[in-house]
Amino acid sequence: MLIHGILIPDDLFYLVEHQTWARQLQEGGFRLGITALGLKASGEIYMCRPKSVGADLAQGRAMAVVELAKSIVSVKTPLSGRVMRVNEALEERPELIWQDPYGQGWLLDLQASDWKGEQAALVSGEAARQSMEHYAWLNQIQPQA
Repeated sequence: MLIHGILIPDDLFYLVEHQTWARQLQEGGFRLGITALGLKASGEIYMCRPKSVGADLAQGRAMAVVELAKSIVSVKTPLSGRVMRVNEALEERPELIWQDPYGQGWLLDLQASDWKGEQAALVSGEAARQSMEHYAWLNQIQPQA
């Protein structure tokens, strides 16, 4: 789906409040990242430092720290669990997050600890479209040409 000309894939689960996403992997884990809409609202990322492999994360708490043009912010995880893998390419090329947020710009892979319990806090499909439209409106994100 497109929100103001910005791609928001239909097959992901979103924690809209923090503009992060989760993609279920075939091996049972989840790949996590930042939405293109969230990136549009915050600006270009100059540095990304995800939590380390083996770290335990709690939904809505930090999974990474990113440096923007004028600030350093925490990126909140959409799910609780243990970090299984981090995207090491981001150390040298943090611009991948901006260039390909749902592909090469993913942040980390997580083994969820309470998927069934936390799934209700996430949105997908039509609910995601409505929530993202509202987020774009609140943040005065202008449509892309």
